[in-house]
Amino acid sequence: MSNRIIENKKVLVTGGAGFIGSNLIEVLLKQNNTVVCLDNLATGHLKNIEAHLEKSNFTFIEGDIRDLETCKKATLGVDIVLHQAALGSVPRSINDPITSNAVNISGFLNMLWAVKENNVKRFVYAASSSTYGDHPDLPKQEDIIGNPLSPYAVTKYVNELYAKVFATTYGIETIGLRYFNVFGPKQDPNGAYAAVIPKFINLMREGEQPVINGTGEHSRDFTYIDNVVQMNQLAALTDNPDAINTVYNVACGENTNLNELFFAIKEALVFNGYNAPEEPIYGPERKGDVKHSLASIEKAEQLLGYAPTVKFEQGLQQTVQWFLATL
Repeated sequence: MSNRIIENKKVLVTGGAGFIGSNLIEVLLKQNNTVVCLDNLATGHLKNIEAHLEKSNFTFIEGDIRDLETCKKATLGVDIVLHQAALGSVPRSINDPITSNAVNISGFLNMLWAVKENNVKRFVYAASSSTYGDHPDLPKQEDIIGNPLSPYAVTKYVNELYAKVFATTYGIETIGLRYFNVFGPKQDPNGAYAAVIPKFINLMREGEQPVINGTGEHSRDFTYIDNVVQMNQLAALTDNPDAINTVYNVACGENTNLNELFFAIKEALVFNGYNAPEEPIYGPERKGDVKHSLASIEKAEQLLGYAPTVKFEQGLQQTVQWFLATL
């Protein structure tokens, strides 16, 4: 499996001070790569990468993907781009679609153009399960999508369209990774657009009741960060022509509803000596939310050799332990 890890390469991670990006950087540096991190620190945090700032094989560029010259500078001499930079969150995109569009579409296009101009071999980018929109079928299969339900979903779908056009027009090798509700260490628990798992852990460890939007029957294919790191490496290194210039689901192929999530977090906190609340609070459903999300991972298994190493329960226990130790 040694050829399935990125080593002795120059890799650019955009959004590298964010949750997924900083986890990628940590692994890449351990594997003897030279790493460039590009982040404007709008949603990422310097604390996620500060342990690397003095390392000779790490460069931090504080800059914005909305600036083409910055993108060109960051991609110079790079072998692989792992593009994680984006403005996430469905509610954020509903409240401010203009900024989400500028970052997620214009910024993405800048990155593609910089990759083309600097002859970067492989461009792996964060796509999203939100692209499946209102299509009712479960599990979600890559070639069957519905209508987007939010501006965020529109932006992530447009990324896929642009990647495909750049592959056919300019010969760039692109692979999109449709992430399904990624969670794990370094995920931000604070702010209006915090993801559900860190937010719930943060509230419940203080004995506060979290609010579940809707009845709690909404379900998600929660995916631990280690599986995402694995998929980025597989996508960056595959030499199978059938595996390139396409998109993949990144998930575990299992779903958990929000009620089950609440009680799983409660159990983990109680096990660690915390007095977690007995029940959640139920609030109104959120606009743009997909009811159920469950991935087929067959395509990734067949074409990339993907095999999730950490399932939901184990990942949740590790995540709770990390938050209890660091927050």
